Amino acid sequence: MEWLDEYEKLVIRMDTPKVVIDNAVCPTATLVQVDSVRKRGVLLEAVQVLADLDLSVKKAYISSDGRWFMDVFHVTDRHGCKLTDESVISYIQQSLGTWTEPSQPSALEGLTVLELTGADRTGLISEVFAVLADMNCSVVDARAWSHRGRLACLVYLRDEDADAVQVARIESRLGPLLRGDSDASGGVVAVPACSVAHADRRLHQLMYAARDHDRAFPTPSVSVESWAERGYSVVTVQCADRPKLLYDVVCTLTDMDYLVFHGTIDTNCGEARQEFYIRHADGSPISSEAEMQRVSQCLQDAIERRSFEGVRLELCTPDRLGLLSDVTRTFRENGLLVAQAEVLTKGDMASNVFYVTGTTAGQAVQQSAIDAVRESVGVDCLVVEEHRPQLYQKTKLDDRDVRNGGGIGLVHLGNFVKRNLSHLGLIRSW
Repeated sequence: MEWLDEYEKLVIRMDTPKVVIDNAVCPTATLVQVDSVRKRGVLLEAVQVLADLDLSVKKAYISSDGRWFMDVFHVTDRHGCKLTDESVISYIQQSLGTWTEPSQPSALEGLTVLELTGADRTGLISEVFAVLADMNCSVVDARAWSHRGRLACLVYLRDEDADAVQVARIESRLGPLLRGDSDASGGVVAVPACSVAHADRRLHQLMYAARDHDRAFPTPSVSVESWAERGYSVVTVQCADRPKLLYDVVCTLTDMDYLVFHGTIDTNCGEARQEFYIRHADGSPISSEAEMQRVSQCLQDAIERRSFEGVRLELCTPDRLGLLSDVTRTFRENGLLVAQAEVLTKGDMASNVFYVTGTTAGQAVQQSAIDAVRESVGVDCLVVEEHRPQLYQKTKLDDRDVRNGGGIGLVHLGNFVKRNLSHLGLIRSW
């Protein structure tokens, strides 16, 4: 019937997120506002789209009321400027307007992912790629993270290089390398590439499964408090700001099965303050001190994984079999530890980014080592940048700041935000 068709159209319109991108509201950032029906994981999907575009979230406001959910982000590009590229704006509108990223069938079709985990040590990455090169496996893409003595790595191979027999051979050779001489767990798991929805999120999950909370260095300030009268647990993060910080925090909370109902994010002078009002998926708040401690530690780990001092090496060169093995062997021979790696091939060109540190925690990378790498791979092929985030500063949180959302002040939405939070009981009367 005609009226039923119109009703279905109305339901579809209600379920489709409304995305507004405005460059006129704020003089220093682009406003991205998303209104939608509340769905599980909707916040992570929004933050993930912004993170994948290397956008920095300078301020944000998150709120849900019943079935409705609203996110407001103030974002800039990697140079700290407003968004002016129409292709980027269109991508955000398309992605957030459907909650699905534009399909990229060719990117993952015909690929298998090797999930590698194990005890990290100097030269391990080099040994892994040397084994794969020796077995004539062509690495199409790869991501690797090292943190607190553990390694997590995703290696994308073409299906013809990763049949059942070949995977068994790879596991038999890489398994002992990844486990090393310790009793720590480690190994190789092969899965279809389409099952790994997002590489960074999967690396967080692999690291979380083998987490180690032995801390010998300064950590980000993360507090978890109970607000029993409102049925929330309040998570507050204070640390040096950096790209993808919000994504790492929201990803961790989501994978720990917590829902974010309200939140504020603010950055100032290189420092970030994030506050989230969370509950379990069943609607209950955190009920024990031990669980609060676990949440705090897991968030600290997630933040630290991308926060390290070292050197960023970007290598662009024609791709060939054994390239990664040769490059990472050069790192090992010159006393460089690969803290993170991002490997990508497009056609016959390889674009590889390595974040390297000294072999000892806190040890500076020697210029002689960089010069040796340049000489080995080619001066014109290598771009060197210092990677030095600010040290964490533990700051005592003022009780009023914990309840007032850090004074986010979202320009034309400022008064609305305050009224809404006050109405919800999330801030004191203003």
